Amino acid sequence: MDQTLHIQRFQLPPSPSDFDSLIESRNVPAILVGCVKDWRALSEWNPYDGGLDNLQECAGSCIVEAMLTRTAPVFYGDLRSHDRVPIPFSTFIQICKQRLLEKSQGNVVSSELNSNRMTGPDLEKECLPFEDDPQKLYLAQVPILDVINEERAQLESLRKDIQTPAFLEKKKLASINLWMNSALSRSSTHYDPHHNVLCIVSGRKQVILWPPSATPSLYPMHIYGEASNHSSVSLEKPDYSLYPRAKYSKEFSQTVVLQAGDALFIPEGWFHQVDSDDLTIAVNFWWQSHMMSSMPDHMDSYYLRRILRRLMDREMNEVLRVPCSLAEMDETKSHEPDISNIKGMDQGVQCLSQAFGGEDLKEKELGEETFSHELELRSARALHGLITLVHDHVSVSDQIGVLQSSSTNGSADGEESMKFTSLNSLENDQVAITIWNLEPCILQKVLLTMANNFPRTLEALILHLLSPVGAEVLTRKFDQMDQQNTEEDQKRFYEVFYSSFDDQFAVMDAILNRKESFARQNIILSTQVSGNSN
Repeated sequence: MDQTLHIQRFQLPPSPSDFDSLIESRNVPAILVGCVKDWRALSEWNPYDGGLDNLQECAGSCIVEAMLTRTAPVFYGDLRSHDRVPIPFSTFIQICKQRLLEKSQGNVVSSELNSNRMTGPDLEKECLPFEDDPQKLYLAQVPILDVINEERAQLESLRKDIQTPAFLEKKKLASINLWMNSALSRSSTHYDPHHNVLCIVSGRKQVILWPPSATPSLYPMHIYGEASNHSSVSLEKPDYSLYPRAKYSKEFSQTVVLQAGDALFIPEGWFHQVDSDDLTIAVNFWWQSHMMSSMPDHMDSYYLRRILRRLMDREMNEVLRVPCSLAEMDETKSHEPDISNIKGMDQGVQCLSQAFGGEDLKEKELGEETFSHELELRSARALHGLITLVHDHVSVSDQIGVLQSSSTNGSADGEESMKFTSLNSLENDQVAITIWNLEPCILQKVLLTMANNFPRTLEALILHLLSPVGAEVLTRKFDQMDQQNTEEDQKRFYEVFYSSFDDQFAVMDAILNRKESFARQNIILSTQVSGNSN
């Protein structure tokens, strides 16, 4: 977990300016301890101290929409997993009273969820599709304030018992909502498109949070569906054969526990899953973030392209996490063949010197002690490895004819003839791993040696063994070489490298086409990451 994403805890309510600069601008959740402890609601709504009677007297006649689900105690947010049923608020209050009575009589253990048939004068039959198990019912997101549709504010009469926190007074609120459950409940993993402050009035909630960057491990539903902000992974029995990355989701999560009087800031886009104790009551405030409220519609396409590019780059970097480090390779030296007499290695040093005009290479800006004895051995080992890979994959008998055909016709259309087992697998790509694990100065020496002494082998390597992921690795290494070399050295290196091919432009096209293939595959992954992971 990135240190910048760690959840902070504030013991005192922040001022509006502190909230803006220290909390909201970070886009990281924050616990605000005792933030709403002075609300009148904490005493007036307390189920264990006459609060249910007060709620019934204040708003009992209101008709509210409740979530009804067959999967209780888990309440999934997508429309296929629950129904919205209208009931009198007094009916739900009666359910809570029954639950409270059962607990006080010892008939129900708080950690267990049993089905209980409800009876009582307040329970009208036409309002009881949940009569067999009232614990399948949950008051979720019942509006106390709804700026867009004032008529939806079903519990507006309760607003007198709560106060908008001082640090939110200048915010343009979208809604204020009541959340109330009679028994243990669990919400599905989801994110909201608004900033959120969740305030606990009674009971206790445990909230697990994931940053937006953890999206791949949570498998959000299709972006074009009605529940695109919800995870596809079941909370009861996750199927890791369908969602293998979900096994690692805990590595990105943080858990907080909120008591009555506490509040939690949940930034937009942060996934969260909430467990509520029996008879828990909460109120939340939603408002639009600065970024979303200030982004004009005509900029959507631009920002979308920038965001997709960032996600694509991140996916590409994930693919290029090398499973074999240089240290691990060094441990295997004793098992490698004798490379002391590889043909062309000594000439390769001379050719490299000639390529740079016969100057003293120890003075070139290719890194300290570039041509030390150890470096020579590592270069020879790398050269031997690449040559062996080529010879293992391309038969000597037909190599020349095929390569000449490829080098003359291997432009953009030539890519269709290439067969790769995987566009995006570094782990099984020995060529890509070998190149990735070489220091830029060593790889430069190896490539120049091959260009001057083994040009057909180099051509086979680039045109036939270099996969899309290999092309991405090679061009990244070229960038690292350029950073270490002078402009003049860069020019000379590329002249020697490309001049060894029959058709320089075809080779350049082949490398760039495969690099773009790698990026194209990862932009598909990026689109999945942004909400279409199924």
